[in-house]
Amino acid sequence: MTAEVATAEDVTNTYVIRPNFLHKFRPLMVKEMLHMVLSEHLSGKEYNGEEATDWSKIISDEIKSRLKDMGYDRYKFIVQVVIGELRGEGVKMGCRCMWDSDTDNYAQDIFTNDSLFCVAAAFGVYYY
Repeated sequence: MTAEVATAEDVTNTYVIRPNFLHKFRPLMVKEMLHMVLSEHLSGKEYNGEEATDWSKIISDEIKSRLKDMGYDRYKFIVQVVIGELRGEGVKMGCRCMWDSDTDNYAQDIFTNDSLFCVAAAFGVYYY
């Protein structure tokens, strides 16, 4: 019985530290998906403060599910959905993140009708 010894030439590093270019988080594709989800769930609805919380949860769960189906391996997703009543006032929203600009990104979309507005943001953070 002979034992084979692996040399440095035989061993290749298989650890991936960055996502493949084809598997990077794509904000344009995600924005289109956000737009579709918001339109599907909120078209024809009028603002109701009691139901807005449930709508936000349902929409954010749907967005997370569709993000996972898009095939972004090793990404963690954060989804924020805000629904409010349109009354003529202004609204300002902001966020601040520390991340790797080579791998991490976000997309957002805004839906409005006669009685409500909805802002959805999806953040994709690569898990090293």
